[in-house]
Amino acid sequence: MERYMLHLENTRYGSEHPREVVYKARDLASYMNVSIRVARIAKKFVELDVSVEKEELDELLKKLEPIGSVVDIRHVFEEEIEKEKGIEDGIFYFNNERFWESHEAFEGVWKKCFGREKELVQGIILIAVAFAHAQKNDLAIGIGMLSRALEKLGTSPSMYHSIDVDRIRKKAIEMQQENQLTTFEI
Repeated sequence: MERYMLHLENTRYGSEHPREVVYKARDLASYMNVSIRVARIAKKFVELDVSVEKEELDELLKKLEPIGSVVDIRHVFEEEIEKEKGIEDGIFYFNNERFWESHEAFEGVWKKCFGREKELVQGIILIAVAFAHAQKNDLAIGIGMLSRALEKLGTSPSMYHSIDVDRIRKKAIEMQQENQLTTFEI
């Protein structure tokens, strides 16, 4: 089986609905050999983390149409990419509320870093992971991750490539104080 991130148009689901969406997806595909792990809810899409045989992907997509029409499909596999491309992808995914993919892209960057840079990138990863948890309606876990993210971000330089690290720190502190995760762009 192959792993995919399916992005379906979100026209009716809120952050409180990921379990409902997973159960619905599992019911819709109940007679298929498919694993539907988790749903994450963003404003514009519902993200489903699935494993299915490649030749059965189209059938699965048809079965999932009651949830939403397909916006994007990403085949998930370990890939080796250049550091700059990983940063670019991580920013793109983060800014488009595709936080799990942002985490994955920055993890590829993290593997190529050393010392203080490695910790800074891990802090960015933890912010993305916090939002991925919020998309699964695990807000408490997401908020809890902010402390770890701030610890890793530490007193890093204010800019990392085109990422305003000071702004991320400020947003993380605000979210902790408000006990709420509020999406923003990096």
